[in-house]
Amino acid sequence: MTFHIITLFPESFTSYLNESILARAQESKLIKFKFYNPRDFAKPTEASRMRAKNGKGEEKPYLRVDDKPYGGGPGMILQALPVIKAIERALKEIKKEKLKIKKENSKDYKLSAKSYKLIHLSPAGEKFTNAYAEKVSKKYDHIIIVCGRYEGIDARVKKIFKGDEISIGDYVLTGGELPAMVMIDSISRQIEGVLGNAKSVEEKRIASHDTYTRPEILEYKGKKHKIPKVLKSGNHAEIEKWRAGK
Repeated sequence: MTFHIITLFPESFTSYLNESILARAQESKLIKFKFYNPRDFAKPTEASRMRAKNGKGEEKPYLRVDDKPYGGGPGMILQALPVIKAIERALKEIKKEKLKIKKENSKDYKLSAKSYKLIHLSPAGEKFTNAYAEKVSKKYDHIIIVCGRYEGIDARVKKIFKGDEISIGDYVLTGGELPAMVMIDSISRQIEGVLGNAKSVEEKRIASHDTYTRPEILEYKGKKHKIPKVLKSGNHAEIEKWRAGK
C-alpha cells in the first residue's frame, strides 16, 4: 500500500513513520509513503518577487498558500489551488504505478476513482474506527490523505475532489498531521505481514485488556503484586474464558 500525504509539514512524519513496526513494513515493501507539499505548487506573490529581485531581505520569493477568509473571521485559510495541484500530482503518481503493473499504454489508461481512496481530514468528519481501517486496507492499495492547517482548507477542494471526510475524535488539533499518523498506523496494521503475526491484531482476537509478563511476582514498595492464578494453571479453556472476560 502507498500512502500519499498532502501536507505543509512532511518532516513532522519522519520520526514516527521511520521507527519500529512501520519502519520494518517499509523495509519489507509492504507500505510506502509519498509526500506532496502544497507550497511546492504555490506561486510567489508579485510583492515578494519584487522584494527578492531588489535584494530587500528576501533571497527568494515567498510562496504563499494561505489567505484571509471571505466573510471575515479569525485565522487564515489554506488556498484551494496549491492543494488541488498537490492532489493532482498524487493522482499522477498513482496512475504511473498502476501503469507499471498493468503495462498499458498511458494514452489508453484512465485512472478510476475506485483505484484509490481520498481522505479529507476534518473535525466535522465521520468518526474513524477500526472497521473503517480494515475496510480501506482490504479494498485499496493507494490512499491519499489531505492534512489541513490553520483554520482549514478552502471548501472547494473537497467539492472538486470528492472523498471521505474523517475525524479521529471529538476535539480539534492544530493540523491534520497527527490524525494522518493515527490513521496510517491503524490501517497499516491491518495489512497482512505488517505485524508479523496476524493474531497480534487485537480487535480480531478475544482478549482481556489486561496483559502480564515476567516476573510472576512483582515487588514494589514492600508489596507483592501477583499475576492472576488462571494464567499459570495450564488450563487453556479457563484461560480463554478469562481472556473473554467470563
